[in-house]
Amino acid sequence: MNQESDLLSELCDFLYPRSSYYGQFQPEYLVFNANLQFFSQRVSYICNLQTGGKISPEEAYKQIHILWKQLKSARKELEIS
Repeated sequence: MNQESDLLSELCDFLYPRSSYYGQFQPEYLVFNANLQFFSQRVSYICNLQTGGKISPEEAYKQIHILWKQLKSARKELEIS
């Protein structure tokens, strides 16, 4: 069971890598950084799917546009200028 959880942990680390935050420490900045990393990771996946012919350019645009709105909304909620 422990080996399975280690494998799952390694797989998650590979699929969803996180970079350390080196900016000015404030809780809202840290949360926004996590949101920004999620955004960039998803955009990368969408671009790869579109490049590989799995989704259309229009679908890729729509998905990225939705992600952008979510990121923008998160920034407003955190009151980051």
